[in-house]
Amino acid sequence: MQQFDLDIERVISIIKDRNCKTIGLQFPEGLKRRAPGIAREIEEKTGADVVISGNPCFGACDIDTVLAGRIDILFHFGHAGLGKHDNVVFIEVRSNVDIVPAVRKALPLLKTRRIGLITTVQHVHKLDQVCGVLKEQGKECVVGKGDGRVAYPGQVLGCNFTAARVDCEELLYIGGGVFHPLGVAIATGKRVVAADPYLNQAVEVAPEKFQRKRGGYIAKAMDADVFGIIVSTKSGQNRMQLALGLKELAKKHGKKCFMIEMDLVTPEQLLAFHADAYVNTACPRITIDDAERFHAPVLTPQEFESALGERDIEEIEMDEIGQDN
Repeated sequence: MQQFDLDIERVISIIKDRNCKTIGLQFPEGLKRRAPGIAREIEEKTGADVVISGNPCFGACDIDTVLAGRIDILFHFGHAGLGKHDNVVFIEVRSNVDIVPAVRKALPLLKTRRIGLITTVQHVHKLDQVCGVLKEQGKECVVGKGDGRVAYPGQVLGCNFTAARVDCEELLYIGGGVFHPLGVAIATGKRVVAADPYLNQAVEVAPEKFQRKRGGYIAKAMDADVFGIIVSTKSGQNRMQLALGLKELAKKHGKKCFMIEMDLVTPEQLLAFHADAYVNTACPRITIDDAERFHAPVLTPQEFESALGERDIEEIEMDEIGQDN
């Protein structure tokens, strides 16, 4: 059985109902290998011409707007809808993996009765099942709604942890990887246990090592004279007003700075600008995932404030993009 349901029959039905002739497909990196086969199936069953987006895709905020402007409809796979797009259909891609074994492994790690539940869009349909397992052990479940950037209760994004801000002392995260539960632990200050159904394991998230690393980048940036402030051209990531405020803050502290507007932010692209340090107002994951590859420190807006002495360096926060950003 496939781990993910890509709901291709729904895609084909939409194409036929709307009589679409040109189709675009956009996938996150982990699903791109499936793209050629899906494109062939769609063409065979609908007669439409299919174009696959080869650009990187990191979230629902990252729509290939150029491709979308040239075709009848773009199917964006792997993320819940975000923002308004006239001809974009989000195919959320739900996971079929059994989450119960990993949840049972998490049970001995949970210390309190009232547990907050969080996950990604791939597993939101299974939170009731998780809650059932916890209730069997006398636990009480709390699922937060989140703000308007979040499509489902209990869902967390790489840039938004509002659904984790619930009345409990610890949270249980269902899903793969450590970025989301790590972000939740830092954003909420609460204990987080991560149950990974793909590896069938459960661990307590320990943010201390991560916070020490980020503290090192902040300390290095304290000696910087020239800062580059990165602004994203992606509609779901563009925070120009925040960037302008950071520019004024730099001036207040006698620092030189310049603003760079970019679509794809990579270490290679920043090499030409020769800043002593950078501040990233684009996707918060860029700062974290590629930290060791950048030639100079790349800070979050909050870390920039710490580097300038506006915020205690011990008060490291995760950068988040809310519904009003």
